[in-house]
Amino acid sequence: MLHLVFVEPAIAGNTGSAIRLAAVTGAHLHLVEPLGFDFADAKLRRAGLDYHDLAVTTVHPGMDALWDALLPARVFAFTGKGTTRHVDIAYRDGDVLMFGTEPTGLPEHVLADPRVTEQVRIPMLPGRRSLNLANAASIALYEAWRQLGFFGL
Repeated sequence: MLHLVFVEPAIAGNTGSAIRLAAVTGAHLHLVEPLGFDFADAKLRRAGLDYHDLAVTTVHPGMDALWDALLPARVFAFTGKGTTRHVDIAYRDGDVLMFGTEPTGLPEHVLADPRVTEQVRIPMLPGRRSLNLANAASIALYEAWRQLGFFGL
């Protein structure tokens, strides 16, 4: 199983899309508080459609709880500051794909944490700021799942 992490997600629709993504890929979705919405948010429900019951989702009260739950897994922090492309990683079962909040990405203290295995980027044309969070997570998760032979199918 792969692990998808959103650190302090702010937009309900993106998290709803991630719930649906986790349901269709078998990934475990981890959300690190604070969240910018609650689970009753209509946008979250709409984006996740009827997949909420099919996804494994865990909410962690902070980074320490996340580390306790996931380590010693390899943690790939997705950031525009990364030098390794997402397709250049040889993913393994149990890997963690970590993404930051929509407006700012992963905080510097997370990127600098020695528990982060590597900072990874998804290539984009120059002069573009970022991808949508749910889209970036989909690109990364599907590449990892592809490399692992789409296990679970």
